[in-house]
Amino acid sequence: MKNIAFAGFRHAHITALYEQCKSCPEVNIVGAFESDKAAREAAEKEFGINFTGHTFEDFLADNEVDIIAVGDYYGARGNIIIRALEAGKHVIADKPICTSIEELDRIEKTAKEKNLKVGCLLSLRYSRYTAPAREIIRSGKLGRISAISFNGQHPLCYGDRPMWYFEEGKHGGVINDIAIHGVDLAEYLTGKRLSRIDLSRQWNCYADKEPEFKDCAQFTVRLEDEISIQADVSYAAPGHAEFELPFYWQFIIWGTKGVLRFAEDGKGLSCYFDYAKAPEYIEGDIPVNNHITDFIAEIDGVGSPLVTTKEVIDSARDTLLIQKQADNTL
Repeated sequence: MKNIAFAGFRHAHITALYEQCKSCPEVNIVGAFESDKAAREAAEKEFGINFTGHTFEDFLADNEVDIIAVGDYYGARGNIIIRALEAGKHVIADKPICTSIEELDRIEKTAKEKNLKVGCLLSLRYSRYTAPAREIIRSGKLGRISAISFNGQHPLCYGDRPMWYFEEGKHGGVINDIAIHGVDLAEYLTGKRLSRIDLSRQWNCYADKEPEFKDCAQFTVRLEDEISIQADVSYAAPGHAEFELPFYWQFIIWGTKGVLRFAEDGKGLSCYFDYAKAPEYIEGDIPVNNHITDFIAEIDGVGSPLVTTKEVIDSARDTLLIQKQADNTL
């Protein structure tokens, strides 16, 4: 049994982990902390979070706490994770885990020195389409992979999203915010890492009340073996549709022997092979494991977790490099 404490509820994603922990017999929630009064009250009212009156420092000093779960605003996460690791705690966080390469370097170094694990809520790993897509790609049925395109457009929902998004130093960039999922999945499916950034651009279009907030981003990068990725991760989706549009996390993967396409739209995975006139459709199964069960498995060194500390660090690093290029492009 592992004791887990939650530090920060500034984004609703962390509540999914909280619910997983409540139903996981391998973990015990020992406390929850949120310094922002409005965020704390919202988490209590909307998600039933049980705040215990502990401070973050209480969790760090408590030898009974094994894991810290981090859900503060993006710009604060790196420092929180570093402090937790320095205190000897494993850490699992909502994405992104930090907003700078310097923070990531410290996270990686401290985790290695103290033999601790770092998890991240990389939810696309748990899509029903991920396992069959990976098997097809790794088996060679698509031939040599030449290109991947993905769309991850989200609705801006200005006024409903946390307003800290638009405060200087708290968000860290739309690529690091959204593209981490797509970059991570592309690397997981192919087994290849980022090798070159050809173009990375971000700009303001939809957040007209926040002209300094770059809400749109596109990039073209290469993985090893010259696999090209073209991506759009803008806050461009119409608000009323929320996450139901067909281009919400749509992936198209091109190989020398065929192409496959899947999206989080419930329409399955479509495979078009050179040897067949009609496409093949694969539904796939939702994995039985989840973020917390996989994280516990990695800590305990058992099984084959879908996400590992190395993969969390690698995906974060490659995404931050793409974000940095966009930051430096006029």
